Amino acid sequence: STQNQVWAGMAKETAHQLGTPISSLQGWVEMLKENENNALIIAEMEKDIDRLNLISDRFGKIGSAPKLEEKNVVEQIKNMVAYIKRRATDKVSFAIDTAGTEAIAAKISGPLFDWVIENLLKNALDALEGKGSISIKIKKEKNNIVIDISDTGKGISKNNMNKVFKPGFTTKKRGWGLGLSLSKRIIEQYHKGELFVKSSELGRGTTFRIILNK
Repeated sequence: STQNQVWAGMAKETAHQLGTPISSLQGWVEMLKENENNALIIAEMEKDIDRLNLISDRFGKIGSAPKLEEKNVVEQIKNMVAYIKRRATDKVSFAIDTAGTEAIAAKISGPLFDWVIENLLKNALDALEGKGSISIKIKKEKNNIVIDISDTGKGISKNNMNKVFKPGFTTKKRGWGLGLSLSKRIIEQYHKGELFVKSSELGRGTTFRIILNK
């Protein structure tokens, strides 16, 4: 059934997400065996272990009742941009525009919201194929908080515009294509917000928009 496919896909997505920090840890362990000055390596290992715990925490929350707490979304997004930036080439630039506001509060599930932002940023990074820019605009409106994540990447064709949030949709050679589907579910079902493609043009780039209630 479709539901079973989604759950199987989620399990694969979990394994895929866990794969990077686990293989990284294996590499650090090998280096530990050879290196006498281990403080820096151990610090990096601790980061990876924290990352594994975070991923496990996120997937543990899917399917349970969400716990929404007031958080500063500017800070949450800046932290995720810093994380993704470390994985990008120096030919990719990142910009965050908050119109001078350092704190915008919203009731969110921190780990799940971070997962959505990470997914959208990774998606943007994939679309750039190594070079270009990613910009994040966060603005406070009367009743809402609007977050636009834009890239100067390859864009989405009109045919695919309605398919991007379907489980299993992907234009990548690898990956399970569940990131956007789960992201939409997290924003719309858990946070009672909206997530959609605001605009996209082939060869010019794409903007995803999140609308959160204050």
